[in-house]
Amino acid sequence: MIRKTVAIGFIGTTLDRVGKGANRWNKWRPSIGLCQQPDLLIHRLELIHGVDARDISLAERLREDIRQVSPETEVRLQPMQLRNPWDFEEVYGALHDFTSAYPFDTEHEDYLVHITTGTHVAQICWFLLTEARYLPARLVQTSPARKRDEAAQVTGTHALIDLDLSRYDRIATRFQHERLEGLAFLKSGINTRNAAFNRSIEQIERVAVRSRAPMLLVGPTGAGKSFLARRIHELKRGRHQLQGRFVEVNCATLRGDGAMSALFGHAKGAFTGAQSAREGLLRAADGGMLFLDEIGELGLDEQAMLLKAVEEKRFFPLGSDRELESDFQLIAGTHRDLRGRVAEGLFREDLYARINLWTFELPGLAGRREDIEPNIDFELQRHAREQGRMVRFNLEARRRYLAFASSAEAAWQGNFRELSASITRMATLADSGRIDEAQVLEEIDRLRRAWGVRNEQGVLEGLLGESAQQLDLFDRLQLEAVIDVCRHADSLSDSGRRLFDRSRLVKASANDADRLRKYLARFGLDWAQLRAAATRKA
Repeated sequence: MIRKTVAIGFIGTTLDRVGKGANRWNKWRPSIGLCQQPDLLIHRLELIHGVDARDISLAERLREDIRQVSPETEVRLQPMQLRNPWDFEEVYGALHDFTSAYPFDTEHEDYLVHITTGTHVAQICWFLLTEARYLPARLVQTSPARKRDEAAQVTGTHALIDLDLSRYDRIATRFQHERLEGLAFLKSGINTRNAAFNRSIEQIERVAVRSRAPMLLVGPTGAGKSFLARRIHELKRGRHQLQGRFVEVNCATLRGDGAMSALFGHAKGAFTGAQSAREGLLRAADGGMLFLDEIGELGLDEQAMLLKAVEEKRFFPLGSDRELESDFQLIAGTHRDLRGRVAEGLFREDLYARINLWTFELPGLAGRREDIEPNIDFELQRHAREQGRMVRFNLEARRRYLAFASSAEAAWQGNFRELSASITRMATLADSGRIDEAQVLEEIDRLRRAWGVRNEQGVLEGLLGESAQQLDLFDRLQLEAVIDVCRHADSLSDSGRRLFDRSRLVKASANDADRLRKYLARFGLDWAQLRAAATRKA
């Protein structure tokens, strides 16, 4: 069965309206010309027109003229009332309603949208609806021929435009390449291995380039919220989506009138000490991005004013009766449970709803241990750029540091910021551009002290030496507990009785000392070593 071709388009209120006499046949009329193409048979034309008498008369005349030049074409008149054909919202809404109600039959018909006629607003709306696949169609553009042949000038030419970009491999590949570049930029070129974090970055990239809605970044201090917000701003500036600056403020540092003044500015004399007017950070972020870190620390009054500024792009400086405008994109950061603070009455529910449209969790370093190694390399490269001096680990030193940094023992309470400081310390102290094992052991000891980790040097490390670093956290904690019991017991048997005080009750013959001896032997230890270590510590 032959598939039918159906065209949809507006009447050309200027080009199609060339008079009623015979002379009209000597003029190029786009709606008529569309139906006269020798290699394009239009089986049906959906002709959209206005509802006043003049437009209806023109539509009926065009239908009759098309019947004469292309009797195979059925013309259906589609009245559409548009109060202002240059109003984007009205035109888009009307065309969206038309396409939603139209009975498309894609199994039997091919569809074309005629974009030559109608206002520029209508042409843009056709393009958007077709590209978004609300219309299962291609675009068709008609134009008068450039030849001097009079007949060809009347008929004109046509060109088909398919907006299915998936059919254009080079274009699709280019867009994919640009997207991958955006992802790498947000991750600062770090080849992250954490699957959950990579998924979050992919979503953040999509949202960043497609939306100006507020974003909320949730994660512990040092997880990289500020750094990521700045990269988002740079990405959007590179895509010409923002022109203004990046303005950052830690809301935890704002208190009282100082908070209002810092955010919204103030008029001269607004409070004691206000010797001159102040612009404020919201105004400074006009056309750019405002990053409010620790937004959960803002007072309720500041939250109310911020909500108005985000929604209306207007606000009053402190002590002023003149509103200012600022069109900025907001990114908020917090380590707190804002939903819980809403329940406690400490955070406005309406503001939370406004900034919670796009919320992304940024795990701390302890939750991304597989990303520690690429971040070590990133920090070394950054140190080289900033100091002009490349530093590397010795092979064994790198192995020792990475084993510790990736282990469950490493708390990384300061997250990526603390890792950066750790690498910077070792790189700064490295002689001849090499970080050796001694520096690594010194840095590990420094980190343990900073985290308040009990240093069992002289117990595990003293007893086991370097092999203590190879223990899983489970084995390490269990062995430390066993050693602690042994150090406070009178004998090997006494230690066994304390350690196996439940299981020994169900055994016919108690063998506590033998069980403990075999356990210690797994680690190359015996009772005499433990007693000697306890004596030295005492």
